Amino acid sequence: MTSRPWLSIILAAGLGTRMKSAIPKVMHHVAGRPLAVHAAAGAMAAGATRFAFVIGPDMDAARAALAEFAADAQFFTQTDRLGTANAVLAAESAIADFEGDVVVLYGDTPLLLPDTLSRLRAELDAGAGVAVLGCEAADPTGYGRLLLDDTGALIAIREEREASEVEKRVTLCNSGVMAFRSGLLLSLLRRIGNDNAKGEYYLTDAVEIARSDGLAVAVVTCPEDEVMGVNDRVQLARAESLMQKRLREAAMRAGATLLAPDTVTFSHDTRLGQDVIVEPNVFFGLNVVVGNNAEIKANSYMEHARIADGAVVGPFARLRPGAEIGPKARIGNFVEIKKAVIGAGAKVNHLAYVGDASVGTGANLGAGTIICNYDGFQKHFTEIGEGAFIGSNSALVAPVKIGEGAYVGSGSVITRDVPPHALAVERSDQKQVPGWASRNKEKRQK
Repeated sequence: MTSRPWLSIILAAGLGTRMKSAIPKVMHHVAGRPLAVHAAAGAMAAGATRFAFVIGPDMDAARAALAEFAADAQFFTQTDRLGTANAVLAAESAIADFEGDVVVLYGDTPLLLPDTLSRLRAELDAGAGVAVLGCEAADPTGYGRLLLDDTGALIAIREEREASEVEKRVTLCNSGVMAFRSGLLLSLLRRIGNDNAKGEYYLTDAVEIARSDGLAVAVVTCPEDEVMGVNDRVQLARAESLMQKRLREAAMRAGATLLAPDTVTFSHDTRLGQDVIVEPNVFFGLNVVVGNNAEIKANSYMEHARIADGAVVGPFARLRPGAEIGPKARIGNFVEIKKAVIGAGAKVNHLAYVGDASVGTGANLGAGTIICNYDGFQKHFTEIGEGAFIGSNSALVAPVKIGEGAYVGSGSVITRDVPPHALAVERSDQKQVPGWASRNKEKRQK
């Protein structure tokens, strides 16, 4: 393929929506990422060198999210909402200043694969002036139809409102994604009129104009699901389901074992090492990395966390942002870790909270251990040394340091530093009243 640069214009304004939401449609998430950012990520993976986003008024959140993804992107506002050609023309200055191909995408199509975009651009390299991405639709209702001549060449795209009854029976449909060879797009845009049922400027009319100029127009096809748009919550759920299926298959093909794949939820950036075992009902939030040979047991939830080689997490564990689980460490059932580093081989096996802390290599935190990190105003840090042992039902009141090899007796509330290899016990003296239980029972029976 040629090394010609290409500009990706992503249309995120004027898209019809039935979301019933105050949030712009393209900012709804699939696999933890906004729809429009998915579209941009696909283009970037396919080699897009520049981005222009066409957004609507009052879409500051979308602008911020897209700018974070593509820092040098240009933004344009479509104010009149007069159709897709009008939307692309909003980015006129970006097109005029760019020497390379242009691909027009939509901000509500999160499933489009980079390979498909590469195949689309390859048609420009093969001599086409315009290339159109289409699909065979199970139900073509609502789609524009791709009309071919007897040789199989694309001659027009007919919007359904303008289609004849014969044309409506065509099942080869327009996805909306189009690629234009360097230097052609503005000339085509300026000749598109609005003589149609909606009085809008259709980008699809560029096909017939290009044909009249003697330019070749190519069609590339892909599965219908890949170019599905998201217009309501039902379609959003379907897009999520399709994306999760894709992510699960990728994880398994890369060497992870999912015992019940349909019950595991990934984020777009989840990374699993080889020979990881994931049990049922596990949720990976954003920014989770799992090392080789780790085990994630059932019903665990994690986000913004790192899990090193050979570690075991769960069942019923929660890793919050900043959790770093060291090699072969064990985080057990009903344990919550937040902004804490758990050293290699350390154990926090049950019913514990560890927040704003470091736990040394080989340390053991017994059942019911709680780190009291918050005083109502600030968070404070706790350091637990290598090989330390924290007895069950202990509370460590931060800021506090438990030295290497130290031992905290069960049921203690520790408010002062414990020196290395020392024993710290904080509990009231046990009192015993001989015979009290028998006398109490007799009294109650009477």
